[in-house]
Amino acid sequence: MEQIIVFSTLLLALVLFIWGKIRYDLVAIICLLTLVIFGLVPGEDAFLGFAHPAVVTVAMILVVSHGLSRSGLIEFLARWVMEKNMSFTLQLAFLCTMVCFASAFMNNVGALAMTMPLAVHIAQKSGQSPSSYLMPIAFASLLGGMITLIGTPPNIIVSMIRAEQFGSRFKMFDFAPVGIVLAVIGLVFIVLVGWRLVPKRVSNENGKNKFNIDDYITEVKITEDSKLKDEPRSAIHEFTRGNIQVLNIIRNRQMTFAPGRDFVFKKDDIITIQGDPEDIKEFIEDSKTKLEGEEKGSEKSEREAVNISLVEAVVMDNARIINRSAASMQMSYRFGVNLLAISRQSEKIRKRIDHVKFQVGDVILVQGESDRIDEALERMGCLPLADRGLNLGQPKNILLSLGIFGLALGLTITGWMEVQVAFTLAALLMVLTKVIPLREVYNGVDWPVIILLGALLPLGTALETSGGATSIAEQILILKDFLPEWAILGLVLVVTMLLSAIINNAATVVLMAPIAISVASGMGVAGDPFLMAVAVGASCAFLTPIGHQSNALVMGPGGYKFADYLRLGLPLEILITVISIPLILYFWPLSG
Repeated sequence: MEQIIVFSTLLLALVLFIWGKIRYDLVAIICLLTLVIFGLVPGEDAFLGFAHPAVVTVAMILVVSHGLSRSGLIEFLARWVMEKNMSFTLQLAFLCTMVCFASAFMNNVGALAMTMPLAVHIAQKSGQSPSSYLMPIAFASLLGGMITLIGTPPNIIVSMIRAEQFGSRFKMFDFAPVGIVLAVIGLVFIVLVGWRLVPKRVSNENGKNKFNIDDYITEVKITEDSKLKDEPRSAIHEFTRGNIQVLNIIRNRQMTFAPGRDFVFKKDDIITIQGDPEDIKEFIEDSKTKLEGEEKGSEKSEREAVNISLVEAVVMDNARIINRSAASMQMSYRFGVNLLAISRQSEKIRKRIDHVKFQVGDVILVQGESDRIDEALERMGCLPLADRGLNLGQPKNILLSLGIFGLALGLTITGWMEVQVAFTLAALLMVLTKVIPLREVYNGVDWPVIILLGALLPLGTALETSGGATSIAEQILILKDFLPEWAILGLVLVVTMLLSAIINNAATVVLMAPIAISVASGMGVAGDPFLMAVAVGASCAFLTPIGHQSNALVMGPGGYKFADYLRLGLPLEILITVISIPLILYFWPLSG
């Protein structure tokens, strides 16, 4: 009966993860409460998962990563490539190597977020499409996570599970022999071959388009002086040489979808249009219409208007505005910026743009005061991608952050402190030395991931204690009479890869690690190779934009479609599978 409950809960989790309508931390809470209600987890132990060393370690490493990102370290390193007249291949190699190395020692989403504006800036200067840079550096950030213990949550969780099962943890660089080789080979493939597999959806001729955005959705208003006033809908195309699509007309708060060609525009009509950013700009100028969002700032004096900026930004994975609309949170009043346009690659938008709920990877165009707009975007959790000065940091902060981080590494490597204690000390030191302002201590923590881990760890435990992991392992072990041991190891690796393409990689490890250990036990071989296979597979979330936050983050700015990830991700995963199996067996023999 216990196994039925566990498997039903596991199936529920997978269905909800794949469905994607409920965020993964809430899915984990649902699963935890299900186990408590059916008695598989005692009520008094329901939240012990939040005290698990893996949860504390991930949280503290995220805080320290935030300190490293604030120091301006990556931007400081990137100054060199921006000053050199490099070929595209060398530029891409530098960016990918930089973000890969950074991801080995800090949160890979943070490393990517620091590198994205640089990649877009370099693309703009060199006349390349941003799509040629963004997916490659996102995948490079995932490759870097395989190198060290702290590179990614899956490695930390695997290490903690190993300690619980076998009495010892993986050390800081135990992942390096396999991880470094895979990262180097993966980078070589991406730089020389992989980027060619990524489609260029929008050209960047003459440097017009800063981003590879297919379409913006925006609203324009018919003013007294507008050339569209009292003109039929068909007149729209007289004012643009591009492809502007009219989605709807709002008149007296009533919305009309797909208006006919004979529909006549009146003053104060609001038109929702879709098109390329340059086409929209041309249309507004020629038709003498006005961006609806600008009306909110129209009372400012001309002197104040000189200091108004337009900035494009991408919605980050931990943004405060996710699943909220500009109207519901009073964006203009609360953050001091006006939403002018929004671009989303995964679906069509058929609402007033100020009623659209923001999602990870959305690209938004906002208007605000020049000296405050960057701070506003930071509070919102959005990453500026245009008109953004490079934050080269202060040498003092860079040295301090590196010194504190090096201290935590040293204490961990020498065994003087457990990893969770060492990085808690590092986080404290970064606050005391003001590398991280006190008000930002918790900003760098990806709280949904922390909730996911704390709530889902009991499911992993229940999967093991109920015998569920053993039952799944027995089904896999049926194949051992037909397949060699290395093939069974490869099967565990591939299944982990496929799971990480549809659910959070930390959740993947929580579910797969007990199964991998049971498979190893049933075969009578060492468990370490199978744990390493789970760690590698969980980091290889290359197939979809939903498998990892890094993939979702570049989708909007890169103009990518869902299937684009397969074009680069599938061959990369095949390459890693072929190489990683002999590597794991060489450094972590089945004989132990």
